[in-house]
This record gives sequence, C-alpha cells and structure tokens, in this order.
Amino acid sequence: MATEKKNITLESTVEYSKQASRATAKRLIRFFFRRLILLMITIVVGVYITIIVANMGGYVDVILKSSIREEVTMEVAAIAAKSYMTEDVRRELIERGIQEREKLAGLDQPFVRRSLTHLKNALTLNFGRARFMISDHGSRYVRNIILERLPATLLLMGTSQLLLFVVSLFLALAVSRHYGSFWDKLIVALSPTSSIPPWFYGIFLILFFAAWLKILPFGGMVDAPPPPTKIGYFLSVLKHMILPAFSLFISSFMINTYSWRTFFLIYSSEDYVDMAKAKGLSSRAIERRYILRPTMPSIITSFALMLVGIWTGATLTETVFLWPGLGTIIYQAVSRYDTAVIVGTTIIQAYLLGITVFLLDFLYAIVDPRVKLGGSK
Repeated sequence: MATEKKNITLESTVEYSKQASRATAKRLIRFFFRRLILLMITIVVGVYITIIVANMGGYVDVILKSSIREEVTMEVAAIAAKSYMTEDVRRELIERGIQEREKLAGLDQPFVRRSLTHLKNALTLNFGRARFMISDHGSRYVRNIILERLPATLLLMGTSQLLLFVVSLFLALAVSRHYGSFWDKLIVALSPTSSIPPWFYGIFLILFFAAWLKILPFGGMVDAPPPPTKIGYFLSVLKHMILPAFSLFISSFMINTYSWRTFFLIYSSEDYVDMAKAKGLSSRAIERRYILRPTMPSIITSFALMLVGIWTGATLTETVFLWPGLGTIIYQAVSRYDTAVIVGTTIIQAYLLGITVFLLDFLYAIVDPRVKLGGSK
C-alpha cells in the first residue's frame, strides 16, 4: 500500500513537472515573440525617422536639384564652346538633361513616396548608389563603400574595445578587493577624466608622440608606399594603430573601471556574502559565486553593447587620425549630404543594435532568474 502511494506521488510529481515545463516554454515563446515584434516596430520607426532627418525633410532635394542644374549647365556650356548652337537649343538641352537626371535620381516623385521607397529598400539592405561618394575601387554602390571600410573599423575598434573591456574588468575586481586603498582612491579621483572625448586625447597624443618625439606616425593606416612583405605590412598597420587605439582606450578606461568596481563593491556588501564568509568559504569562491554571478547580466550587457560599438566606429577619432574606416565615411557623407551612405550606415547599426537587444533578452532569461517572462500569477 505504501509502495503504491509512493508511485502515485512520484507520477504526480513528474506530471506536475512536465506541465510546469510546458507552461514555462509557452511563456518563453510568447515573451520573445512580443519582444521581436516590438523590436521590429522600433527599427522600422527609427529607420524612417533617420530617412526624414537625413533628407532634412526634403531640403536635401533642393540641394540636389541645384547641383544637377549646375552640372548640366556646365556640360552644355562645354559642348557649346566646341560647336555652335543657338540659345534656344542650349536652353532645351539644359532642361532636357535636368529632367533626365532628376528622374534618374527619383526627384520627379513626391518626397513622401520616395521616403517610403527608401524605407523599403533600407529594410531589405538595398542601399542603392551614393550620390557623391565613391569607393577606392571606383564603385558608387553604398554596400561596396561600407564593406570596403568595414575591416579597418573592426580592426581598430575591436582591438581597443576588447582590450578596454578585459583590462578594466579585471582591474576593477582587483581594486574592489582593497576598498579605500591608494589605487582605489586613484581610480575614483581620475574617473572624471573619461568625460574627455577620445579625439581630444588623440590630438595631444599626435602632438607628443608624432610631432615632438617623432616615434609614431601622424595618421593613416599604413606607410606610403606600403611594405612589400606581409610581416612588414602587419608591423606598419600595428604602428599606425597605436595612437588611435590608445586614445579610444584611455578615454573610457577610468570610468569603466570605476563603474565595475562600484558594482563589485555593492554586491560584496550583501548579507549573503557575509553569511558565506561566516561559513568559511574562500575569497575566490565567494567572488565567483556571490559577486561575479549576480553581476553577470551587467557584464553581458556591457560586452554586447561593446560589440555593437565595434561596428559603429568612432567618427571624429578616425577623422583625426585619417583612419580609413566607417567613421571617416560617415563624416564625409554628412559633410556632402550623401543621404544614401548616411542611411546605409545607420541601418546596419540599427539592425545590429536590435539583434543585440533581442539576444540580451534571451540571455537574461537564462542567466538571471529575476527576469519575469510574463503570464505567471
């Protein structure tokens, strides 16, 4: 009889566990489905706003029409200088050329209709052709322009940001073990220096190491002419990358270390940490179980946003150091009113940020038990 009761209880427990697992899976699916829809809506709205802003509400059309009229007028004038034509013929050629180029650029349609067309093309990663900018290989396609400059940005930002993340994280953990020490006070005192942008540090680094000491180059990515060997090319790129990478590193190092140090100190003062110390657990075990584990969501968030930052580049820093990356492309596109390039780079960043946020939600649901999926009473 007792055995039968135990079997019944065991079967009930197993059945309840299965039902709970199915309910959790359903809540998880609903949660991520809602998050996916919200992210898609956010991306669409953000992309459309970017198109409106990049076009200045249609003001760029006026600039483009003026540019087209000037180009056509100069071309017709050059033709008229070689062969005689009457004023009426010249005027007709100018007007016909303007109409053809405006139609080719889509300027013959209302701005609202073109903005919706731009939105559809942007969401499908069909960025089209740049108006003024051109790649080093002579291509005007925005996709080729971005892909050509992307490796340089990934190299610079990836090196500096990964180094920044690892060094600041481990230094913050080391400093948090010695609260109130000289190094701890030094980190706190120097944290406001991170308010200075990296390009500002870059200017001083150029003046000191390039202009005065003359041991590092002023800018660029490689020597001119480039070294013929692969090892020489690698060393040349490494030498040119020292100053921009260090300026990106030093501008955020202190505030990152201070932030992580504060996180670790907050969790190390919790009651469960004192209880673990009273039980006689080692310092390493306490750090691993009761300090690092609760801060894991914040660490994951910082790392994920750092990955997004790698793709976006540093516009002014790359411009100061003449680094041929996405940041330089964005600066040139803004200065030339090249809407296609501006929208193209922004769309890629929006997609990357949306994917990152979605993956963060998924990781939070796994790593942090405090995240509520909804639907539970």
